[in-house]
Amino acid sequence: MWRVPVGSSDPLLLLARAIDQAADLVTQIGGQQGHLPTPCRSWDVQTLVEHMIDDLDQFTKAAAGGSPDWSGLVPPVAGDWGKAFRDRAPRLLAAWQEAGDLSARIQLPIGDLPAAFVVDQQIAEFAVHSWDLASATGHGHVPDQEVSSHALQWARTALLPEYRGTERAGFVFGPEIETSDDQPSSARLVAFFGRDPAWHQ
Repeated sequence: MWRVPVGSSDPLLLLARAIDQAADLVTQIGGQQGHLPTPCRSWDVQTLVEHMIDDLDQFTKAAAGGSPDWSGLVPPVAGDWGKAFRDRAPRLLAAWQEAGDLSARIQLPIGDLPAAFVVDQQIAEFAVHSWDLASATGHGHVPDQEVSSHALQWARTALLPEYRGTERAGFVFGPEIETSDDQPSSARLVAFFGRDPAWHQ
């Protein structure tokens, strides 16, 4: 898609790389795998793919200074999932390029934060969900360790203990899974988000 070179700490380049990997995975997945379970609690592959495609629309609103609407139902995606993802992805990156200064403050439900915080959130979202999809479908996926490391640094400041709990209690994030420091940053990232790095379909 963009094939952004490695070795950059620019958040927008890291976001482009995270989106690249997500796009590759979504493009490989067909509707016949839509029913498969995923590590993302209570979502099957189709629900997860549609969530990721909706993410692109909602994140583009955020990048353009609008307010994403997370309250509504995620719309179903008919036809080619890969095309739907690839059609939307450039709009998100273009919106961030237009936004300019990532140090500018924006008002979020959790407080007044720099725009870079939202970019980092989006990097983490696509990195974790790419791992979810690959684990669920068995498609080849070599996680971008720089992207994962960057996402993990952000997550440790943003995903606080009070945001974790059981799904029955209405929490999205479960407890962190214990990992060792010698595991790849991608494994430590998904474990921090409550996934077992050894999970597979």
